[in-house]
Amino acid sequence: MQNEIKQTEEKVLKPKNGWGMLFFNILLIIGGIVLLVVGSIIGDSNNLFILFVVMGILLLVVGMFMFNGLKVINPNEALVLTLFGKYYGTIKKEGYFWVNPFCATFNPASGVITGIGKKISMKAMTLNNDKQKVNDEEGNPIEIGVVVIWKVVNTARAVFDVDNYISYISTQCDAAIRQVARQYPYDVSENGDEKSLRGSSVEIAEILKKEIQTRVDIAGIEIFEARISHLAYAPEIAAAMLQRQQASAIIAARQKIVDGAVSMVEMALNKLNENGIVQLDEERKAAMVSNLLVVLCGNKDAQPIVNSGTII
Repeated sequence: MQNEIKQTEEKVLKPKNGWGMLFFNILLIIGGIVLLVVGSIIGDSNNLFILFVVMGILLLVVGMFMFNGLKVINPNEALVLTLFGKYYGTIKKEGYFWVNPFCATFNPASGVITGIGKKISMKAMTLNNDKQKVNDEEGNPIEIGVVVIWKVVNTARAVFDVDNYISYISTQCDAAIRQVARQYPYDVSENGDEKSLRGSSVEIAEILKKEIQTRVDIAGIEIFEARISHLAYAPEIAAAMLQRQQASAIIAARQKIVDGAVSMVEMALNKLNENGIVQLDEERKAAMVSNLLVVLCGNKDAQPIVNSGTII
């Protein structure tokens, strides 16, 4: 759909130096004042009075009007100009310039979002959208927030091809988050899939970046980075999922304890046999193995019992 929309080509202007035009405008105003003074000295008895007055007023009006063409461009700023409703060009070079005074600056975001002026910032900016509730691949409701670093690279597209490029990128980020989040589980799934929102942050960030970039190309915006800043289960299932994670951790810990205990018991039996310390039949070996496993796998410290008699 985006490829079907005709994209506006950016036209970078090379405006005239503003200091020279400022000096010229001041000369026009001074010339107009001089003509008015000379006309008043001549008096209304001479036909030259009307000519001097008309020329003086004309120079004053022209000089004052041409001041509208003076523009100041700061570093990493751009100014989009229109002339009688048509795209005239963009000034991207920093400095003091003069352009056609009939040109008007245009930035649709300036009247909608507070703090945005007529100039378009070319700096890298950060978008931190509000957390939103979405469903992951397994259908679990989760809360997710994303931080996006972006900048305007094509001022013509940003101004003319979308209604408001700042609101546009915010909306597209929300849509991209929902699209990516429902393709992956919150955590590693039981079938062994390694990609998850929590465990594959680098891969998910790259996928999210590409998804957002595809959506905002039409607005002349470049995405530098998109990373998940907040990720959590929704409150209604957070407690249940926490218990599930705790159970998984307990099972994993118990499995490691049992594996270690079996190895230690095997090592103990082998040492006893090698050194010939005591001869145990199968029944006593089984009892010893049972006692060692209870001691090694128990949650509490074992209470030793001293046997001063025989082993029978």
